[in-house]
Amino acid sequence: MRLIARSSLALVAFGFLASPAAGAQVPSVAPVPAAPAVEDPIAEVVRRLDLERYKETIRGLTQFGDRRQGTERNGRAVDWIEQQLQSYGCTTERLYYEFDPPARAPLPAGVTVTPAAPRPPLDPVIASGEVRRGPGGSRYRGTTRPTGVNNDPMLQPDERLRELNREPATNGPRSLVYCTKVGATRPNEMYIVSAHMDGHGWGQAANDNGSGTALVMELARILNSPDVVTERSIRFALWNNEETGLDGAEAYVRQRAGLQGVEEPLGSGLYPEPKWLGMIQHDMMLWDHGMPRADGTWNPEQRPEADVNIEFQSTALRADEAMRLAFFFRDANERYATDYPAAVGPHMTNTDSTPFMDLTPAISLRENERGMHTGAGWNPTWHQPIDVFTTFSDKDFRLGLNAAQTTLSAVGQLAGARLTR
Repeated sequence: MRLIARSSLALVAFGFLASPAAGAQVPSVAPVPAAPAVEDPIAEVVRRLDLERYKETIRGLTQFGDRRQGTERNGRAVDWIEQQLQSYGCTTERLYYEFDPPARAPLPAGVTVTPAAPRPPLDPVIASGEVRRGPGGSRYRGTTRPTGVNNDPMLQPDERLRELNREPATNGPRSLVYCTKVGATRPNEMYIVSAHMDGHGWGQAANDNGSGTALVMELARILNSPDVVTERSIRFALWNNEETGLDGAEAYVRQRAGLQGVEEPLGSGLYPEPKWLGMIQHDMMLWDHGMPRADGTWNPEQRPEADVNIEFQSTALRADEAMRLAFFFRDANERYATDYPAAVGPHMTNTDSTPFMDLTPAISLRENERGMHTGAGWNPTWHQPIDVFTTFSDKDFRLGLNAAQTTLSAVGQLAGARLTR
């Protein structure tokens, strides 16, 4: 009723409703029953997110091990994702590209390389005027823990998983899958909601990035329900080759950026690549257990300050628009997320939103700040054999669900989602 009252006052204020003149006789009329409050369609679609279903989608992805690019298990995972998207009623497409980086030339016989002595990093000044000591704002002081990619299969104690992950990657043709919810009235405009589906480290890539992949798939399922209409289009993209250097997302930008807003065929009302209004990436959604202890051990529980981190890149050409988009997502979190708050940071880096950030407002949702937290070793599961489904608790999975609530509510508003029943 507050919404109805506010709307009436606003209409009076702007002259759309007439107020009785002073001293005028107002005729006595029978009271009109108040109309029921209109249900918030965004709240309704957000309620359709379910923790157990989100967990099961992550579990489904883990059947393919770490889904390392260039392997048969990666290809099977892409096929499985496509089948799931199709079962939601979302029409899928593939993007094909070649991954064949040049091999490093071998050193001449008898020649060895002595690593250079480490030098203190420079203090780059970013666009906001802040000083950050490392790439992406990473910390070099305080309690940190070394990070890296595990390449030792024997550190995986599960023999079955070790065997599943044994096939090495080979260069060659690649594909990634995406599907699109076509806008009802503005099909030529689009938000991209994405995550990368490949991983490595001899685990199951449950968090990096089964958690983000499952989030995007769950949003595709809900927004493609028969009773959900959006005014603008939404594309759900699952990138490949992120771990090799964002190669899948780079290929998408190369092939499709120039096609934005082009009607094909002319007069058909069809837009194979609608104009990009914003790009929202999801990369590692579950683990916010805090800084490691000085002895290298970590807290097994989520920290009390656990939150959803929304990042933009302050050095991007579209930084101002991306910042506004990030704060819009934070506001959506405050209104629609159930458990964890959101925080905004300006150092988005090392994820698939990077190739987009100079072309459209681009943000990334994560469990931690990419530089200050993840890059300083806050997540011991990152690229490690313990990145398996059983490592994570329901509190961890619920953090990912809150990120899904954040994106679903924000994109739902931006795309003009409504219910037809």
